[in-house]
Amino acid sequence: MTERAHRKQTDVPAGPVPEVAPYSSRFIEAGKLKLHYLDYGTEGRPPMLCVHGGAAHAHWFDYVAPDFAPDFHVRAVDLRGHGDSEWADPPVYSFEKYASDLNEVVEKLDLRDFVLIGHSMGGMVSLVYAATHPGRVSRLVLVDTTMHMSKESIGRLRDLGARPAKDYATHDELISRYRLQPEGPNLAASEVIRHVAAHSGRQTAEGTWRHKFDRSLYAIFERRDGRPYWNHIKVPALLVKGEHSSRVNAEILAQVKARSPQVELVEVPNSDHHITLDNPGGFVDAVRAWLSRTS
Repeated sequence: MTERAHRKQTDVPAGPVPEVAPYSSRFIEAGKLKLHYLDYGTEGRPPMLCVHGGAAHAHWFDYVAPDFAPDFHVRAVDLRGHGDSEWADPPVYSFEKYASDLNEVVEKLDLRDFVLIGHSMGGMVSLVYAATHPGRVSRLVLVDTTMHMSKESIGRLRDLGARPAKDYATHDELISRYRLQPEGPNLAASEVIRHVAAHSGRQTAEGTWRHKFDRSLYAIFERRDGRPYWNHIKVPALLVKGEHSSRVNAEILAQVKARSPQVELVEVPNSDHHITLDNPGGFVDAVRAWLSRTS
């Protein structure tokens, strides 16, 4: 493993929480659904598109977008069944369908030579998209994405999806009881968690509040091996690992690089799985340094 292939950023404190990025809330049709996305600006800069993980939403990038916006036109999309995007009825939530939606969004926004950043499940969506719709992505960043989930993990997700949604009497109750999943070290600042939680609920017709993602997407969650897709990735690519996360390791990096030798790995300190929330500044520093080297 060379220094260029694996750069571990140590001795970098998490630092103060940055300001939330200003944004415009927009909608676009893809896959016959109305999908929601956040537009952080800056108009005229090279495009950057961010994709959140499972049961999450576009606001996962609110704390990193401000530092990318001076150099990029940053957008973050809510995948189908997530955030403020429509749910699929009947529920269709395959990785191919997510990637197809992403392709429609990219084409309608006319994104070219763009940076694609995907976190967790969104990383797998981004990988599938970049492998099956080549030509528009210039650089690919996967953030703490599991390349091949175990049968046990898939089983836990499907069990979760089969349970009824929990109701909260008020928005404040939903926020106060909000917890990041999967469980891990509590590294994100309390104001960051509260901000994400505030955007994670929707009021029902009965007046209660629920998390705004379709639980069906977990009930039918598919097991996918992401490693073969790397055979088709020719652009510069970066794997971002949280210091306290074991989802990306030396063995996975070796398997990926055997298929796509240009891939690099960076580890962000003071972070677990939700790196953009745990250590926004560390994430930006790591990715921006790589973007500068690969421009």
